[in-house]
Amino acid sequence: MGVTTSRRRAERRGLRLWPVGTVLVLTFTTAVLIAAAVFYTGWDLLGAHVLKPEHRIDSKTLFSLVKLSFGVVAGAGALVALVVAYRRQRIDEDGALREATRLHTERFTTAVTQLGNDSAAVRLGGVHALAGLTDDAPTRDLRQTCIDVLCAYLRLPYTAEADLPADDAEARHAYLALREVRHTVIRLIRDHLRLPSEHEHSWQGHDFDFTGGTFDGGDFSDAVFSSGTVSFSGVQVASGAVDFRNAEFTGATVSFSGARLTGGTANFHTAWFRGGTVDFSGARFTGGTVDFLDARFTGGTVDFHDSGFTGGTVDFSTARFTGGAVDFIIAEFANGTVDFSTAWFRGGTVDFSGAEFTGGTVDFRDARFYEGIVGFRNARFARGTVGFNSAGFAGATVDFNGAWFTGDGTVDFGGARFSGGRIDLREANGVPPADVVPPEGEPLPAGLSLPPAWYPADS
Repeated sequence: MGVTTSRRRAERRGLRLWPVGTVLVLTFTTAVLIAAAVFYTGWDLLGAHVLKPEHRIDSKTLFSLVKLSFGVVAGAGALVALVVAYRRQRIDEDGALREATRLHTERFTTAVTQLGNDSAAVRLGGVHALAGLTDDAPTRDLRQTCIDVLCAYLRLPYTAEADLPADDAEARHAYLALREVRHTVIRLIRDHLRLPSEHEHSWQGHDFDFTGGTFDGGDFSDAVFSSGTVSFSGVQVASGAVDFRNAEFTGATVSFSGARLTGGTANFHTAWFRGGTVDFSGARFTGGTVDFLDARFTGGTVDFHDSGFTGGTVDFSTARFTGGAVDFIIAEFANGTVDFSTAWFRGGTVDFSGAEFTGGTVDFRDARFYEGIVGFRNARFARGTVGFNSAGFAGATVDFNGAWFTGDGTVDFGGARFSGGRIDLREANGVPPADVVPPEGEPLPAGLSLPPAWYPADS
């Protein structure tokens, strides 16, 4: 991070060289010190103690001294030439960079002008020109600037198809043309994120800010998000689908915080999260769908903190969690559905602490838990349903401590299998769900802990 920042600062302030006199003094001083070190090293290796005195100098010795003097002068001249050549090279490189930057700026201005044209065809030309400029940018900062403009275009005010006036053919044609431009921007971003990080035209590691934009479709499938920050905060996904199938998140942060999905779909089918973070905190799902079907989480985090589900669906069925974390803390479920059926957890964490269930459903049917933790601490169940039908627990813990049950909620462990797993309801409150407490006279199933008020110890 520090190296990158220093390089960017150097690029911004331009070339800065020390005075030539200072450089020459330092160069000669360094040369003398190196020569002295070499001389004394050789002196020590040869085992010499004193110099043999010469009372008379013959012509051969004098000639050697003259050659040594000329050698010293020639060496000094070579050092001066080297310093001058180096400075000239630096100045030439800086001049070339300045010229490349000037040409880039001129092309950038033209491309941005095209992007603001009323004609959709001209805008398409501007999009492709800007993508080409991004590839040819002489510095990382200029590349990021081009990416910022493409992202800003997607953040511009946009009327979705559902909001168009009825029977207005002209408005619909304008909408379709504008949508083509926007989807082209998304496609170009995706294509560059698919390139290997070492490719000269790869955009991996850069920042992408889509904050507050509107998406009625878009394909990010197979894209790789690494190290940079991708923000979808406050976006609106309306009717269309934002496709992240097979995408890979490696140490990146993708933010959908505050987003609204109204009938739209964010598709993360078979995506792979390796230490990456996808942030849906504060998002609202009204009939929308977020699909993590068959996704893999290896230390990755998906954050639905404080999200609201009103008929929306989040599908984690057949997903694989290895040390990954899914956070639904203080989320609200009103007829929404979160599906973890046949998901597989090994050391992963799913946290519903403080969540409110008012008719919502969380389905862990046929899921497998190996040493993972599913937490419902302080959650509140009013007509909501949490199903663990036929789930398998091997060393995993389901924690309901502090949870509240109003009597209308349902927690179903029918057919669940426990091999060292644990369901902890010891500090749960309210009315026990009818399907949790065993019939009178029957012992508690292995791994199930209930509060004394629900199931006295002598039962």
